[in-house]
Amino acid sequence: MSVDLADINIVKSVLARHGFAFSKSLGQNFLIDSSVCPRMADAAAKDKSYGVLEVGPGIGVLTSELSKRAKKVVSVELDKRLLPVLHETLCDCNNVEIVNDDILKLDLKKLISEKLADCSEVTVCANLPYYITSPVIMKLLSEQLPLKKIVVMVQKEAADRFCAEVGGKNSGAVTVGVNYYADARLLFPVPRESFIPSPKVDSAVIELTLLDGKRVTPKSEKVFFNTVKAAFSMRRKTAVNGLSGGLCISKEAAAAAIERAGLSPTVRAEKLSMEELSRLSDEIGKELK
Repeated sequence: MSVDLADINIVKSVLARHGFAFSKSLGQNFLIDSSVCPRMADAAAKDKSYGVLEVGPGIGVLTSELSKRAKKVVSVELDKRLLPVLHETLCDCNNVEIVNDDILKLDLKKLISEKLADCSEVTVCANLPYYITSPVIMKLLSEQLPLKKIVVMVQKEAADRFCAEVGGKNSGAVTVGVNYYADARLLFPVPRESFIPSPKVDSAVIELTLLDGKRVTPKSEKVFFNTVKAAFSMRRKTAVNGLSGGLCISKEAAAAAIERAGLSPTVRAEKLSMEELSRLSDEIGKELK
């Protein structure tokens, strides 16, 4: 018999029955808004041929909606205390498999090939704990997984950063990282009241559509991302200061690389385009040899 997960009193009753207490260290804020989950599921699974990798199913509200739309849903949940809860709330969802593991440590390529290989396309759908948002998204983007799209709920401030224009006022290192691999767009905002317990900030759902290739082609991806991280490490100062401090090179070497890249000596990282950052990283690479 299915559980009405839209009824907060029933949800609380289920959690209490299993002796579950929310963990602050795991950033647990469970999505319970019945108007949000169908919209996320619609974006992630277009038809019954899709396979969905879900990260952090919580009590299964979003999982249930994904199950209605996808061929198969594989949900990765770190907290083993939730397994009996999910067994109860998802008892009617025969196309859902729960994997009790850490998403950041999993071999996702192997997981997808073993469990979702018979699906026409594979997407990711998740309500991510705020503290692992960037690591999880960058793992999903960078590991060359057979993914077309990532639909994810994140903190509103993070959503603005992910979806910002590279070179714009909200641009940051994570903006560059996301844009290197994907097109990002904001789908819709989600108020804090949509969760139990309610977080202190609002959220938003974003969609990342992976590119067929890379946005730019630096000579070294490692140097590119190290350059980006260093350049943005001192947002109130010029790129010279960030590069020097972050890469342990002299300011003279950083300035020389900036000049060879054809950039202003006083440029700030947030003003640089993807192409300019790629050019700069190639020149920085020469200083690191």
